[in-house]
Amino acid sequence: MGEHKVSLLQGGTEMQNFVRHLLDDVQALEYMLDNDWFESGVTRIGAEQEMCLVNKHWKPSSNAMDVLKKLKRYDWVETELAKFNLEITLTPRELKGKAFSKMEQEIKKRLDIIRSKAAELDTEILLTGIMPTLRKTDLGMHNLTPKKRYAALMEAINAQLVGNTYELRLSGIDEILVKHDSPMLEASNTSFQVHLQIEPKNFVKMYNISQALAGPVIATSANSPLLFGKRLWHESRIALFQQALDTRTSHDHMRERSPRVNFGNDWLQDSVLEIYREDIMRFRVLLSSDVTEESLQKITAGKIPGLRALQVHNGTVYRWNRPCYGAPSGMKPHLRIECRVIPAGPTVVDEMANATFWLGCMEGMALKYDDIRKQMSFADVRDNFAKASRTGIDSKFTWIKNKKITASDLILKELLPIAEAGLKHHKVDTKDIDKYLGIIKERTQRHCTGARWLLRSFTSMKAETNTDEALAALTAVTIENQKRGNPVHEWKMPVLEKFKSYSPFSMVVSEFMNTDLITVQKDDILDLVSKMMLWRKTRYMPVENAKGQMVGLVTSSMLLKHFTNKESKYNEDAPALAQDIMIEDPIVVSPDISIRQALNLMQKHQIGCLPVVKDGELMGIITERHFLQVTGRLLKRLKE
Repeated sequence: MGEHKVSLLQGGTEMQNFVRHLLDDVQALEYMLDNDWFESGVTRIGAEQEMCLVNKHWKPSSNAMDVLKKLKRYDWVETELAKFNLEITLTPRELKGKAFSKMEQEIKKRLDIIRSKAAELDTEILLTGIMPTLRKTDLGMHNLTPKKRYAALMEAINAQLVGNTYELRLSGIDEILVKHDSPMLEASNTSFQVHLQIEPKNFVKMYNISQALAGPVIATSANSPLLFGKRLWHESRIALFQQALDTRTSHDHMRERSPRVNFGNDWLQDSVLEIYREDIMRFRVLLSSDVTEESLQKITAGKIPGLRALQVHNGTVYRWNRPCYGAPSGMKPHLRIECRVIPAGPTVVDEMANATFWLGCMEGMALKYDDIRKQMSFADVRDNFAKASRTGIDSKFTWIKNKKITASDLILKELLPIAEAGLKHHKVDTKDIDKYLGIIKERTQRHCTGARWLLRSFTSMKAETNTDEALAALTAVTIENQKRGNPVHEWKMPVLEKFKSYSPFSMVVSEFMNTDLITVQKDDILDLVSKMMLWRKTRYMPVENAKGQMVGLVTSSMLLKHFTNKESKYNEDAPALAQDIMIEDPIVVSPDISIRQALNLMQKHQIGCLPVVKDGELMGIITERHFLQVTGRLLKRLKE
């Protein structure tokens, strides 16, 4: 959110007053556009760098406020929604000369400052689209950054929720289907947001180009394939962000409702005003602000308004290409397009390559095509955006004149030359062009984006160890590579044996348990139960009812006792059932206790498994075999 001094609306009068200011701001903006009040003749770029904080166990470190205290002399670093995130704002600079290499050095210098201060708190920083080791338990309201604007935003979004919970549904290599009780799922996302200043007369043309480029840019920059240990979309941020703030529910009719996070429904036709007006029409005002400025009075007096009400509302509608209004003190106002599709990481140089590619393509496409709407359908553009989010560099697009083309061929054969032409038009330094576009070229030719590196690495390590250690190792290796600074296509596949700093006792049960459960119901015959346990090669079989609630537990020792008991004879009319021998009240644990506590509980009661239950619902199971696997890894490491 760009506007900090916001609050929850407190009733009808406040809402009505804020909406009046909002409408006045739109009218003021229209006047400014009609009367040429905006800066022209210069093209500026800028960016915002989001990052994650990681503790010594390679898990989220919720100490952003403590890190900020050590950085209080710097005004370019700020909080984000969660306590484990920070954001830095970069200096706007003209699109010319060594703009990109200067921006890269600025990012590195500022990250080094943050890294050194965070290290004093045993904290590392991580550039990534989604932190691999992030757990669902990390996304509770306890990790909301303690600032008024964030609490107000969460409460306002919750007030719009039609159903009872937020739902996340994603399918990739794996599948995730989970409910959450707050919009904090949004905090999973970290990005590198790039800004391009646009003259108002060119805004429609340039905004439509930015929409057309969204798919190819995601394809080459994708870096967010993992969430909660699941391999999902190459750029899972796209679906995750939308679903995290989606307050809609299903209905038995076909009425269309847009989510607050959206790509858009059609081309922009006549003016940037269309976007602002549509967002006011489609989305209820969530937040208020102590607006004292009368924008229309300022216009009458010939002064530049801040359009604060409009900016507050614009900050609560999350378009992937978002229009922005700026009115720096002592300067003419300007319009920008904020590209939000680029994830953070894998390295600073990768991010700068992504930014250079997008900005070059924006300017190059504007030189090549007077109106992109005449070249492509919006339906194809939106389809490309969705495809790239799912499959990244493996995508196949519908491009100009209905041409079917792979993402790799589109980037290599068409877009890189266009980007180079656009950058040369702005007299960008040749070395900058060659360096950053060269990274895009190499990455594409090698077919190695951040997403593909993460997927291959995780799959390889997961075959050798448990999910938690694989994710921790992946995070550690990523941070190590980021410090070296080589682009991701040069990264080697990680070797699990070199990862020595893993501590399994930092885990909670939800990270350790087996969630791929085979269960029976209490009226299932014991013959079926025994066969399933034999086929599954397990000593424990949970018994649940039709609603997934835990009602008992059958063990292999119970079955052995039953079948070796001479009095236990098979009766075709009344065969023995699971309910006849099951433990009706087994010892269970909640998903948020530590595995150390779980192990102590199993030792105390001399039991070999613990069902994991929340609100009566069976969520998973942990057994002595899980602990043996971890112990084996630790012993092997000690031997080495």
